[in-house]
Amino acid sequence: MFSESPIKRRKSTRINVGNVPIGDGAPIAVQSMTNTHTTDVAATVAQINRIVAVGGEIVRVSVPTMDAAEAFKLIREQVNVPLIADIHFDYRIALKVAEYGVDCLRINPGNIGSMERVRSVVDCARDKNIPIRIGVNGGSLEKELQEKYGEPTPEALVESAMRHVDILDKLNFDQFKVSVKASDVFLAVGAYRELAKKIDQPLHLGITEAGGFRSGAVKSSVGLGMLLAEGIGDTIRISLAADPIEEIKVGFDILKSLRIRSRGINFIACPSCSRQEFDVIATVNALEQRVEDILTPMDVSIIGCVVNGPGEAEVSDLGLTGARNMSGFYLDGQRQKERLANNDLVDQLEKRIRAKASQLDASRKIDVKQVG
Repeated sequence: MFSESPIKRRKSTRINVGNVPIGDGAPIAVQSMTNTHTTDVAATVAQINRIVAVGGEIVRVSVPTMDAAEAFKLIREQVNVPLIADIHFDYRIALKVAEYGVDCLRINPGNIGSMERVRSVVDCARDKNIPIRIGVNGGSLEKELQEKYGEPTPEALVESAMRHVDILDKLNFDQFKVSVKASDVFLAVGAYRELAKKIDQPLHLGITEAGGFRSGAVKSSVGLGMLLAEGIGDTIRISLAADPIEEIKVGFDILKSLRIRSRGINFIACPSCSRQEFDVIATVNALEQRVEDILTPMDVSIIGCVVNGPGEAEVSDLGLTGARNMSGFYLDGQRQKERLANNDLVDQLEKRIRAKASQLDASRKIDVKQVG
């Protein structure tokens, strides 16, 4: 019962990171970054596969040395997801990973030396159809900008970004996206708002170094939520001091909450109180883990009593309304004759959720065939 978002997206140009379209109305891509040592190929490949398994669509890999570039070649051969190489200062590394099949270069043109070096990277990217991401960070602004503004400000971040943009413009290269990240929510939001007015290229959103899982998820949700609600943003990364798979999960949860993308199950659950007729928290937590492999968009409401239960269930694909011993079950908003035993809810609900997902998947395949 997922409904379309009322948000009007900012118009932007289109680039492609591998087979993932970015900008110009394409779905907002959710990405993460490995935190393994890139030279540990087995560990990096394993982490990338875990990121992809929970829905990651693009993965960024740090490539700080030539040894890491050689490792990147082996990683590229073992995974199918689009890969971004994160490179600072050394243009030769950019040329090497381009040779090895990178899908996007995260490299700031103004930080890699002479115009001759910049041109060599841009010409290589143009020849191999590789886009570039300009990435400005509030914690690493150019010294002269720090002196000019005294502290990181939205204007400082945007000025830094536009310096790099101008270089690419002079080289007639427009296949790039830009980020202006900061750890402060208002600083990042202000910078993105200003940058969105100045360029047409796609914007990659993030609140950088947001913190641990809980605090980082909150800061990212607030900051990215403000921007996404204004139609700003074409890709997102949730920067958490946590397992990268959590970044993907939080990213999709943010998009689901704004009705921008519908991927997986949207659980509607009460915080529980003394009216609950079963353990709502334990039930929801167990179900989230069991059915996280289901990508089918659907709403599942799990409410512990009859106060709000029926109202939520009537607008959900599946709904549970708590009652003593046996709880009411709803399917497609309709109360069913069957009731579910409160002492076995997780198994019963998982079975019905999977059945509903299969039904929805089958109906969508039929719809696609009829349209085609």
